Amino acid sequence: MGPEHVAYGMRASYGLPYVTPDLVAAWERGLAEPSAPELTALAGVLWCSQGDLIGSPRTLREHRVARGLATEDVARAVGLELLAYQRMEEAGEWRGNERQASALAEILELSLPDFITVTGRDDKLAELLRSAVTTRWQAYVRPVGKTVPLDRRLLENVLEEMHTDYQGQMMASLSWGEGPAASEAGEAGRDFLDGIVGQFWSMVQRSTY
Repeated sequence: MGPEHVAYGMRASYGLPYVTPDLVAAWERGLAEPSAPELTALAGVLWCSQGDLIGSPRTLREHRVARGLATEDVARAVGLELLAYQRMEEAGEWRGNERQASALAEILELSLPDFITVTGRDDKLAELLRSAVTTRWQAYVRPVGKTVPLDRRLLENVLEEMHTDYQGQMMASLSWGEGPAASEAGEAGRDFLDGIVGQFWSMVQRSTY
């Protein structure tokens, strides 16, 4: 099916007259994101589940849809008014308390990295990790532990390893002066900081097994 066939199906069968082939193509390319009614119609036209269309869920709404749950189910399970929960989904910002967050993780079957992302702690974690690798990592074991509920010894090992890796790259860039090798090392260091949350979870996983 081409975008024109999908758009026609959504207009004819689901009463969405504004859906055009260009809009469908934008969804396919990741340039736009379908709303909840549009996702339902899209799944119907393509004869699949909404979860099949999402791939790897990232947001609160995507995790709920991937589990095939209605907003009412999640709101009831976490102890929130339906309207309050819907507003959180629409804003992409979790504002529940710790007990509600724990219930959310259970009903949506969230892994720890997904839980941290969904509850809006990624930015804070990234800030702490960047400080840990660029200064004294020992000072950030406790703050990172408050953000991410992991064993202290595991956190110490991971932060120390990340610090060593980053400082090694920075020392290499200094020792190579102004040449291409120094430029490559500096670029690698910037990439390390940009993707530091992913680096952290990879090391946690590797240290756990």
